[in-house]
Amino acid sequence: MNKRAWWKEAIVYQIYPRSFKDSNGDGVGDLRGIISELDYIQSLGVNAVWLNPIFKSPNDDGGYDISDYFTIQPEFGTMADFDELLKALHARGLRLIMDLVLNHSSDEHEWFQKSRASKENPYRDYYFWKPGKNSSPPNNWPSFFGGSAWQLDPVTNEYYLHLFSRKQPDLNWENPRLREEVYQVMKFWLDKGVDGLRLDVISAISKRTDFPDTDTNDFNETIRKYYSNGPRLREFIADARKQVWDHYDVMTVGEGPGITPQNALDYLDEQHGLNMIFHFGHMFMDQGPGGRFDPIPWTLQDFKQIFKTWNDTFAQRGWGSIFLGNHDFPRMVSRWGDDQIYWKQSSQLLCTLLMTMPGTPFVYMGDEIGMTNIRLKQISESQDIETKTGWLEAKKRGVSEDQFLKAVNYAGRDNSRTPMQWNGSQYAGFSTHTPWMLVNPNHTELNVAAQEGENDSILHYFRSLTNLRKENPALIYGTYQPVDCEEERIFLYFREWHQEKFMIVLNFSSEVINLPKQAAIRGKRVIGNYPAGSADIVRPWEAVVVKC
Repeated sequence: MNKRAWWKEAIVYQIYPRSFKDSNGDGVGDLRGIISELDYIQSLGVNAVWLNPIFKSPNDDGGYDISDYFTIQPEFGTMADFDELLKALHARGLRLIMDLVLNHSSDEHEWFQKSRASKENPYRDYYFWKPGKNSSPPNNWPSFFGGSAWQLDPVTNEYYLHLFSRKQPDLNWENPRLREEVYQVMKFWLDKGVDGLRLDVISAISKRTDFPDTDTNDFNETIRKYYSNGPRLREFIADARKQVWDHYDVMTVGEGPGITPQNALDYLDEQHGLNMIFHFGHMFMDQGPGGRFDPIPWTLQDFKQIFKTWNDTFAQRGWGSIFLGNHDFPRMVSRWGDDQIYWKQSSQLLCTLLMTMPGTPFVYMGDEIGMTNIRLKQISESQDIETKTGWLEAKKRGVSEDQFLKAVNYAGRDNSRTPMQWNGSQYAGFSTHTPWMLVNPNHTELNVAAQEGENDSILHYFRSLTNLRKENPALIYGTYQPVDCEEERIFLYFREWHQEKFMIVLNFSSEVINLPKQAAIRGKRVIGNYPAGSADIVRPWEAVVVKC
């Protein structure tokens, strides 16, 4: 576990290109916009950048429906822009992680156009095709975006599988020819010098190909039992590594629902597996049986237990990641903190958690300044297919728009896709033109420019934290020892490596709380989100890191 590697020591900054910075005034973020802000990115103290997909796409699902893996999305720029970006990142000592979507393609991809042409076409089994049953889909599998996971195609009168949108047909990894095509895609980008691959929904590239009906109404359970962790998963990952990854100095991180503490190490075999994974233990903890738009309360006790379980999983081997938000979830501070009275303190506390936990931290753009959820006033303001299709399904069940909006404003993906807030001008300094997505009205006060000028801002505190992590191997490679406090609103843990030991105390509440006796440790306070105060209490949303 403690063998050194750049990706273990990395702090990764995630950019959703469409919403980061628009360089040409068309309202859409682009590659030249990212190039223009590389000094800012470098100033954060991060050392790697992860870009969400930048490939040609009809953009049905935010670019996760790829129609050409070898071409840059025209709205984002050209291949020359990409080459310039990669070179400029490397010149600053920053690495680039690309987001590859290999569980499905767009239905506008050439492979699918050929596949649907006839049952005899050589591309037919690049995808999953089945005849219907009694004028209905082949089975009862639901899609992530509502409705059936099967779509009838009139050309051959058969159904194709799409776990996501009907414009995202699932690729059939059982077919060796398809796998070879996928390897060529990876080699193309790795030959350019890309440093890492984030592999989208890698957990579903092997699924139950006997296609039995699901026997549960719990969607997350269906994912675990039928869509993910299929019988050939380890074989497919091992083959990709042998054929491609082992020939490059590349980091691989696997994403996907259905990865559990029980099966995580299957993905991370040192000889044949991925380097690390994203797990979704905490990210699904406030979802009921109906998924994203069925929110349920969460407790700090459960939150702490999830981190303990996962850190125990990786204690002997494997490597994890730590993230509290990304393009698929609401804003970190609105979900886990207090985005009202203690917005600044709780943002800083969550950044402290990110930078002092085991695993590689992934920070989503805007979280370094505490960007918050947006409040949509009507569903028509949403730009997200999951919200739009979810609303169609909810309407059928008699749910009112106000009721559904409540769930959307809590959990929807639009929350994290609003344009980056650079300054207080009309479009937040993101663009000179009306942006593709609503700008959060709070950008007039909450923005990069304002925080650059405040000594105790979230932004300055974030930079101090990245330095702290990089300078102290105990915060990267150290053991994780959580402490069970009688005060359950306190999250207390130790990180220890050789002679170095840190204590981290986090008050997840808006109350002043007496410091638990387990935290009465002599040591030097190295960082905190309040000025040094009494040694006996922690203030609302206070975070303190002590070197013991």
